Amino acid sequence: MKFFADTADTAEIADLAATGLLDGVTTNPSLIAKSGRDFMEVTKEICGLTDGPVSAEVVALDHETMMKEAEVLRRIADNVCIKVPLTIDGLKTCRALTGEGTMVNVTLCFSANQALLAAKAGATYVSPFLGRHDDNGFDGLSLIEDIRLIYDNYLFETQILAASIRHPVHVLECARIGADVGTMPPKVIKALANHVLTDKGIEGFMADWAKTGQSIL
Repeated sequence: MKFFADTADTAEIADLAATGLLDGVTTNPSLIAKSGRDFMEVTKEICGLTDGPVSAEVVALDHETMMKEAEVLRRIADNVCIKVPLTIDGLKTCRALTGEGTMVNVTLCFSANQALLAAKAGATYVSPFLGRHDDNGFDGLSLIEDIRLIYDNYLFETQILAASIRHPVHVLECARIGADVGTMPPKVIKALANHVLTDKGIEGFMADWAKTGQSIL
């Protein structure tokens, strides 16, 4: 399972990249706005921090303008992945871009039927929002399961990019189901390393080491 950081905070991205755990980055207009920085500038900087795909989202809603925006975005760097909404115009744009060899992330997926359409349109990634699905009284993990089953049934190559991940249990369950990618805030990726028994073990080792009065350096 690949880990993408869902953020536009370049300091956090650089910190994660140094661990070797980062496989890519997803951004959206909300995250860029939160950074308070210029859209093109921050996207270019992020592309330089990872060799993996960096999702940069169009803001137009019609196919013609989406294509124009995509042309600008994919000139930023070779690892830009164009992010489009799961609408008919978005799917039309997806088909056109993937036909030209451009990576496309179809986002805001909330049903297995939508995911089926994204795969048929040739999407590189489809982004089902499991946390937001849960927030509205649906079962986000069941959505991931349904998409995995459908994609396996028909051997679709579109990768399931589980989005709106809120906590480590979401990550675990997505990995069990077989999501190809999980995109999440950096704090969730870092939280995967946490365990009370690990902390307790380190505490014990350090206490025993201190008693020896020795130093490695």
